Amino acid sequence: MRVIGIDPGLTRLGIGIVSSEGSRKLTFEHVEVLTSPAGAELPARLHQLGSSLERLFDGEKPDAIAIERVFAQQNLPSVMGVAQISGVVMYLAQARGIPVAMYTPNEVKASVTGYGAADKAQVTNMVTRLLGLAAPPRPADAADALALAIVHAWHLGRGGAPDRQRASAAPTGETAAQRAWREAEQKGGRRRSGPRG
Repeated sequence: MRVIGIDPGLTRLGIGIVSSEGSRKLTFEHVEVLTSPAGAELPARLHQLGSSLERLFDGEKPDAIAIERVFAQQNLPSVMGVAQISGVVMYLAQARGIPVAMYTPNEVKASVTGYGAADKAQVTNMVTRLLGLAAPPRPADAADALALAIVHAWHLGRGGAPDRQRASAAPTGETAAQRAWREAEQKGGRRRSGPRG
């Protein structure tokens, strides 16, 4: 099973590819960051990134794609850019019959590190360890893309649907992984703010 993780963005678009055998065994295959010039017109930027993604999808022939779900934040132009390139990704995937799954940043952090509020350094550290990389993937967009691919590969390895639409959070604002972390800590009789190191 080959999974492409995509951390969407107009200026930097992270791509991480892993293959999986069974529920947890992962193999690193590829990582890169696509870019487009900030000063270029929007249609040109979308075309540049879309053309690169098209070649990637046709060459790698992934079984599934995982992309970060757009979430609200104060920087509206940034959200719009992420939404626009995410639409290009989903269009290209659908045209090729490749199922797409979406994950919120907190879901990815919780799955990879065990803590939904982990910082980028913690995510990068865990991605490096899980894939047995000699050096951390840089920049953060690359590590985030690999983290997305890892999470979805694990989901598929447990028998999950390739195109399952993920709920962003429980009604309490706590994801299932965060709740599991909290419950495990309570059973162990100790409280921590999250994993260290």
